[in-house]
Amino acid sequence: MPETTDPRRALGEYGERLAERYLTERGLSVVDRNWRCARGEIDLVARDGDCLVFCEVKTRRTERFGSPVEAVHWRKAKRLRRLAAAWLQEHDERPARIRIDVIGILRPVRGKAVVRHVQGVGA
Repeated sequence: MPETTDPRRALGEYGERLAERYLTERGLSVVDRNWRCARGEIDLVARDGDCLVFCEVKTRRTERFGSPVEAVHWRKAKRLRRLAAAWLQEHDERPARIRIDVIGILRPVRGKAVVRHVQGVGA
């Protein structure tokens, strides 16, 4: 994927790479990234044992307008459930369980990024 010069896109791509590393360091295996269909996009799809996890990644520089996790409201969670169903249909998968998670990343201009992983937001 070519490097982007758009600062917002670059921040989002950074967050997705960090989220992927975060998940793999915790034993999940990422099976898809940036999957798109007519309804939208799923940032990451990962396996956590017998569970297939659909992850929304939100990355922000500040919490001025709330934390990155707070950006995923009930409408977005509902949309993620529909996207997960579309992904499952396209990939002919029948996992024992599915879960929708949010990974919020706060990436200040100075200092280390902070990762917050909230599991099961689409329940």
